[in-house]
Amino acid sequence: MTIRRIRAVMQHLDLTLSSAAANLACDEALLDACDNGAGAEVLRFWEPRECFVVAGYANELAREVNLAACRQAGLGVFRRCSGGGAVLQGPGCLDYSLALKMEGRPALATITGANRHIMERQRAALASLLGREVEVKGCTDLAAGGLKFSGNAQRRKRHALLFHGTFLLRFDLGLMDQFLPMPSRQPDYRQGRGHGRFLTNLGVEAAAVKAALRLAWEARAPLPEAPDCRRLIEEKYGQDDWNLRF
Repeated sequence: MTIRRIRAVMQHLDLTLSSAAANLACDEALLDACDNGAGAEVLRFWEPRECFVVAGYANELAREVNLAACRQAGLGVFRRCSGGGAVLQGPGCLDYSLALKMEGRPALATITGANRHIMERQRAALASLLGREVEVKGCTDLAAGGLKFSGNAQRRKRHALLFHGTFLLRFDLGLMDQFLPMPSRQPDYRQGRGHGRFLTNLGVEAAAVKAALRLAWEARAPLPEAPDCRRLIEEKYGQDDWNLRF
């Protein structure tokens, strides 16, 4: 007799913490819990309350971020645990994160496969919400009419992965050129366009995007308790040794 393993229901968490460091730490804490078996799969949302820059794990800050402008404006500069390029966050953005178990899921077995599988589900959810064509561009961008409105990145551990990103809803896109130079790596479809000609806002409510993604990922149950991310804040995301290391 074959025993069929039933996957637990994905949980959801709508939680914006008080600082950028805490919000980034929370994403990694969700990944750690999913990876070590202490936590379930989770779809999380958070909405930045102030502007800050987040660099990818391996980004060279002097190349990818206008540090002088950030310092002058008092903007924090942080580093996430996943790849991808530097992004500017702030009010009008919606961030999400997925902590997913990889066991028994061939679609998630490789970086490329996981990108394809997750981005296609994201694309379909947003196309249904917007009622117009949405495309996956580059490796992990979502675009409408050739304009990018969502960037995403991935971090993998032994048993689970973190896939997270941002939706531009009503963000002040004019700030991008002030704090971010042209990225060193660009997808072909960008065609050398500056931030203002490459990016777009969706102009929809955050609640609508959240509902669409909860439905797409069948995230039916609220996470009963948020992860404890104090250690990650104290030892990592709250420290210049991590955020500004290169």
